[in-house]
Amino acid sequence: MDHQPFFTVIITTYNRSALLPRALKSLVSQTEKDWEAIIVDDGSTDNTYSHIKDWLNTGSGIIYLRKDHGGVVSAKNHGIKVANGKFITFLDSDDEYRPDHLEKRKEYLLQKPDTGFLHGGVQITGNQYVPDKNNPSVRIHLNDCEIGGTFVIEKTILLSLGGFRDIPLGADNDLFERAVKSDTIMAEINFPTYIYHHENPDSITNMLYRKIQNKAQD
Repeated sequence: MDHQPFFTVIITTYNRSALLPRALKSLVSQTEKDWEAIIVDDGSTDNTYSHIKDWLNTGSGIIYLRKDHGGVVSAKNHGIKVANGKFITFLDSDDEYRPDHLEKRKEYLLQKPDTGFLHGGVQITGNQYVPDKNNPSVRIHLNDCEIGGTFVIEKTILLSLGGFRDIPLGADNDLFERAVKSDTIMAEINFPTYIYHHENPDSITNMLYRKIQNKAQD
């Protein structure tokens, strides 16, 4: 690669062929163009590739990778390993960016070059509550959580933290807490340009909540 992208956007997906085009449309509509994107298909069975292949034209900056199904943490870590960008960020396959999302983050990072971990700036649609990672039978407000889609992390720092840990719930919060305990310089940005869709009963957090409930009942 002749040029290192400023951002690598990692999009993990599993059976989200109907929603993924919305995420991709929001990505290619970014006012900031210095990015690459890696779609990590975690073994989808809904013909995901056929639904998004038109987004993979040469020069689009979007790469498609398929792996055996292993869960969202495994998929994110797979994307991190092959990322080329200076900073790694995320876009859940059922979420979307506002057009100036990456632009606002880049502006901040250029103004504050010591920042290694930027987070925050989210608009939540739908259900405002998710399971508490410490007690999944209790629901907490998303304002009390870290939304992993908003994370922008310098790749060298993310690798030094070991990426995401494969835990049943709260992998984003776990990474955030480990970063806080490290020497990483962290900052919060308030531009609400990441649109977190939580109205879908099949959202990742809702599905995890049901899975944990089912295990508790077994």
